[in-house]
Amino acid sequence: MFTAEFLSRVQFGFTISFHILFPAFSIGLATFLAVMEGVWLKTKNPLYLNICKFWMKIFALTFGMGVVSGIVMEFQLGTNWSQFTDSVGAVLGSLFTYEVLTAFFIEAGFLGVMLFGWNKVGPKLHYCATLLVFFGVTVSAFWILSANSWMQTPAGATITNGHFVVQSWWQVIFNPSVIPRYIHMLLAAYLTTLLVISGVSAFYLLKQQHLVFAKKCFSIATIAILPLICIQIFMGDTVGLVVEKYQPIKTAAIEANWNTQQGAPLILFAWPNDTKETNQFAISIPHLASVLNTHQWNGVLTGLTSVAPEDRPYVPLVFFSFRVMVGLGLLMLLMSVIALYLRFRKQLYTSSWFHKLCILLAPMGFIALITGWFTAETGRQPWVVYNLIRTADAASGVSMHNVSISLVLILLVYGVIFGFFYFLYFGKIVGKGPETADEMDMPFIYMHPEVKK
Repeated sequence: MFTAEFLSRVQFGFTISFHILFPAFSIGLATFLAVMEGVWLKTKNPLYLNICKFWMKIFALTFGMGVVSGIVMEFQLGTNWSQFTDSVGAVLGSLFTYEVLTAFFIEAGFLGVMLFGWNKVGPKLHYCATLLVFFGVTVSAFWILSANSWMQTPAGATITNGHFVVQSWWQVIFNPSVIPRYIHMLLAAYLTTLLVISGVSAFYLLKQQHLVFAKKCFSIATIAILPLICIQIFMGDTVGLVVEKYQPIKTAAIEANWNTQQGAPLILFAWPNDTKETNQFAISIPHLASVLNTHQWNGVLTGLTSVAPEDRPYVPLVFFSFRVMVGLGLLMLLMSVIALYLRFRKQLYTSSWFHKLCILLAPMGFIALITGWFTAETGRQPWVVYNLIRTADAASGVSMHNVSISLVLILLVYGVIFGFFYFLYFGKIVGKGPETADEMDMPFIYMHPEVKK
């Protein structure tokens, strides 16, 4: 049965899921641009400048969408989740303020120089602006992950009369899960961006357009994905160990493990049944869930039945979202290995089937990002601050009628602005392609022979 609280959760879940895609892409693009502009300054090869100018257009579009989509969530915290903000304001309010003071001001201050200062400031000053924007988005991500991780593994604060009072800011900021989750998130942003870069480059290679530009971007993206996805798999394992230690019921939902047991099997596929507290059509590997989550052959995994049904997350959503995320990660690994093989065979730029595969995989990073976010957030339920504040107690007393209207309006507006118009302009930028040598407005003496062609 739908309630105002349930619709508020759907509304906030939709807006934050939509929003997170843009900052993650912005983080990856800012990092990529900082590297490419540094290479351009070092080599004086305008091909790298061409790469910077093209992807900076995508960055500007994405960054703007991220800022606008984030504002909506701030209003929702006040309208739909006023009990939550009243309780945790002393903690999260300060963390968000730190994010503004140490990161967002830097981004806002130097973004204009980065985007519009190519012919107005010197190359070194422009690169300084690019580095500061990169620094800003990276630090901003830390504060946001610190706030969210504190909700997952709260520390350094106690509840007094329904309000959190901070005892140690060090423990709040560097709570038990923040560092592995932060690194995991940054790697996800980098991989997501590289998949888009490889997809766009593969599109140009398939169409035999902008070949010099496409080959260089495709080469950089495909070679960078392999080490990053290997590190990401390691960090995913590290995050899993932290989750098992501090949120064992979330681990139980991820593994669909109903009863506490030693040597728990890894369930590759099943249909978890919340009502019967069992898994239907299960395909499993003995002991492997214990090995992965505890690094012990007969490690003990806490079962879902160790807590009351009202204290459990919705198991099917957590179970399947986690497997989609992991499956896409393994697909990225396979793609990067194939790219390495084709590179050694000198077929990386001529294998049209692989180019088509890269185009299909271009959005997979976003899907992995969202499903990973679903796993983290829905696995925490029914707690908004784990084991301290229930989600039901954090909601405002807004009527179901009002929440329904706002939800419908948000779905329509987001679908038009962030769905249709973003992809419309993204398609126009890709369709136009990188700038030509004349459009780059650079001294002819510095033009690379391949670019002059």
